[in-house]
Amino acid sequence: MHGEYKVPGGKLVVVDLDVVDDVIANFRLAGDFFLEPDDALEDINAAVTGLPAGSTAAAIADAVRGALPAGAILLGFSPEAVAVAIRRSLAQASTWRDYDWQIIHAQTPVAPVLQMALDEVLATEVGEGRRQPTLRIWEWNEPAVVIGSFQSLKNEVDPENAAKYGFTVVRRISGGGAMFMEAGSVITYSIYAPTDLVQGMSFADSYAFLDEWVITALKSLGIDAHYQPLNDITSPTGKIGGAAQKRLGSGAVLHHVTMSYDMDGEKMVQVLRIGREKLSDKGITSAAKRVDPLRSQTGLSRAEIIERMKETFTGLYGASEGDVTAEEYAKATELVANKFSTEEWLTRVP
Repeated sequence: MHGEYKVPGGKLVVVDLDVVDDVIANFRLAGDFFLEPDDALEDINAAVTGLPAGSTAAAIADAVRGALPAGAILLGFSPEAVAVAIRRSLAQASTWRDYDWQIIHAQTPVAPVLQMALDEVLATEVGEGRRQPTLRIWEWNEPAVVIGSFQSLKNEVDPENAAKYGFTVVRRISGGGAMFMEAGSVITYSIYAPTDLVQGMSFADSYAFLDEWVITALKSLGIDAHYQPLNDITSPTGKIGGAAQKRLGSGAVLHHVTMSYDMDGEKMVQVLRIGREKLSDKGITSAAKRVDPLRSQTGLSRAEIIERMKETFTGLYGASEGDVTAEEYAKATELVANKFSTEEWLTRVP
């Protein structure tokens, strides 16, 4: 069995192993990481060989850490990274390059409520094998607040100010916090992938893994971006964006991210109740100091940043241009009528 795990912001960890009588055998670790002393590699190999194949990632990491000589130096990887690679090997996980990716970036805006439905439809289509794994970049032309699947509507949104500023409120199928969206103010993308791509990873590991390409893209634009667990993309000058994720029973993972480009922070804290609480907790009086727009860090247009993102994704994983099919739009439109536009869905957590 063979497994690979690219440590977000670090190095590639590669493992090869056999399983004999439910025990790991012939284990070999490799990669472009740095390790001192040199013979610590054989200590790791010996520690893993003989472990039960059903060992948890935590148990594997503990075994690796316990085998390291005093003063050992691991650069670009960790015992936890070795454990993830092993679990991915045992689960026969796939890699990005195993798939023919599509990138969808329709220039015609669609309503926020249709964006919610498209996320569910496209993820389902990938999970059921009717669509290639896909990266979709959103476009819309009306202000909206997108709340997480489990958030309380009344606790999250100020209805009077939302109406005052013309914000539609919609609920998505993934968890996480609210997305404050105005046309041209944020960059939002969704990834629809088979769950095999994140097999062997914890939820926390999968968040950083699925967004590593965008960290690479932002760094290429001069932004010192990094991932802050569980689900934030940030920089030394402030938060850039946040991710949310949903695993579907069809065998797909939906992962989406919203990054601020030119956000009106003062308006955000009038529309979002939770925004006021977060700022108060941090002793910050201005939202603009907490949510750092991409425009201020790059001086580039939103379109230019998106183009670099698409170029980076394609360069790393390979991708071709695609589009939402007429059948998928029809399914999404039906889902809007039956689910996402209904009061029952919006107020599922009042």
